[in-house]
Amino acid sequence: MRQAVDSHARIDQALGILIATHRMTPAAGFEVLREVSQRTNIKLHTVAETVIGWALGQSLPESVGQELEAAVQRRSRERDSPDVGTG
Repeated sequence: MRQAVDSHARIDQALGILIATHRMTPAAGFEVLREVSQRTNIKLHTVAETVIGWALGQSLPESVGQELEAAVQRRSRERDSPDVGTG
C-alpha cells in the first residue's frame, strides 16, 4: 500500500512540473506521462521519477526526452487547434 501511495505522489509531482513548465492542464500532463510511458516501454512511475530528476537538474535519457518533447508538442497542437465542426 505504501508503495502505491509513493508512486501516486511521484506522478503528482511530475504532473506539477509539466503543468508549470509547459502550461498544460493536469489531464494533458497525465496524457503526456502516459504516452511517454507507453512509447518508451517504461513504467509510468519511473517516467515520473525521471521527470522529477530532470526538474532537479539531471539529464533525461535520450529516448524519454524525445518522447516527452513529442508528446508535449502533440498536446500543444491539440490545445491550439480550433475544434472541428464549429464555426
